[in-house]
Amino acid sequence: MPSRAAPKRASKGASKGASKGASRKADPVVSKSALKRAAAVRRGGPIGTARSGHGDTAPEAVDAATLAEIFRRFHAAEPEPKGELHYVNPFTLLVAVVLSAQATDRGVNLATGPLFAVADKPEAMLALGEDRVRDFVRTIGLFNTKAKNVVALSRILVEQHGGTVPASLEALQVLPGVGAKTASVVLNIAFGVPRIAVDTHIFRVSNRIPLFVGSTTDKVQAGLEALVPEPYRRHAHHWLILHGRYTCKARKPECPRCLIADLCRYPSKTSA
Repeated sequence: MPSRAAPKRASKGASKGASKGASRKADPVVSKSALKRAAAVRRGGPIGTARSGHGDTAPEAVDAATLAEIFRRFHAAEPEPKGELHYVNPFTLLVAVVLSAQATDRGVNLATGPLFAVADKPEAMLALGEDRVRDFVRTIGLFNTKAKNVVALSRILVEQHGGTVPASLEALQVLPGVGAKTASVVLNIAFGVPRIAVDTHIFRVSNRIPLFVGSTTDKVQAGLEALVPEPYRRHAHHWLILHGRYTCKARKPECPRCLIADLCRYPSKTSA
């Protein structure tokens, strides 16, 4: 069995603040020209009314300067945010994200720990075969389809990419079980491409603050990628997803401990 690196694990969510004693990087500088470009995009984007979680009409999205300050605070609290899926290399990251569709990160991690111990490369996953992979992931929703996709994408990686994960949106999206969201996550985490994949948490947070008001996840992703200042774009996905998961929750957001509560325009903030 080939040697493998220790699984990478996520840090605490950005909204929980950085751990004590953690090093801090200087805040990135956002140029005035960048703010002007963001404002121009915002004026031309699909900014409209939306419904808040309590039925109120949401306000217009925050201005460019406020948006930059929001991400400055996220950066100050957690300069290097991490996702919560466990992986050891780009291939295991790809598999974990494919398995995470309609499943919790915790549930995926429980299944992939034993799986990645025996197959952390596409050649090994292909050798396992669909039946063995299915046995490892049967605790995850839609496990039959996902097992089939994992083996199929492993075959394509071996036969067409020399056993490596391509760093291309187009090449990733043709893999079985990989859509635009999964491809964006892999590009962002594995290759440092500043993509902002939008899940239910980010969709809610963006429309609630609001950062960008959009009726679909694709529209919100396009809007955020155009508006978030470049120095913060790479980690925006993790800051927003962790903020939505642990602070700006769907049913009862924890506004009293939110580090951007004074900048948020959500009309139905909760109280202590």
